[in-house]
Amino acid sequence: MADTTASSPGANCLEKLKSYVKTQKGAILAAEILISFIIIICYAASLYGGYSAVAICEMIFAMVFFGIFMMELDKQIQVVNWVWSDLFRAGIGAVLYIITSLICVIGGSGDGARIAGGVFGLIAGLLFAYDTYMIFLQIKSTRQHTAASTDDRV
Repeated sequence: MADTTASSPGANCLEKLKSYVKTQKGAILAAEILISFIIIICYAASLYGGYSAVAICEMIFAMVFFGIFMMELDKQIQVVNWVWSDLFRAGIGAVLYIITSLICVIGGSGDGARIAGGVFGLIAGLLFAYDTYMIFLQIKSTRQHTAASTDDRV
């Protein structure tokens, strides 16, 4: 019989998932994945499905960063500056969501699914902008703590 006292890798991953979603960054990334999925469904039901590309890309990027931060691979893979990469991901996502959502809301007369996708897209744009702001504050506080003193008169 199998040894049930040792924790399996799947259980360890599930525990990491549960604990990471409880953090602020984990909750933001989970919300970004969820709202991007809702937007994909709205645009798929729309007459114009071409607007779903932004939602698909941003959902995939958010899933990748969620997995990297959840498994703490950002501390193991030092080649990439993960904080700055996450800042660019969230900033570009905010801008793209706001632009495409305004286009869908303004020009979506008669297509309720497109308008709903645009409204959810505006909410997603605000969520991604909030994520960008929180990452910016993290970078700003890290730079202030690591700044070296230039005073030679000590």
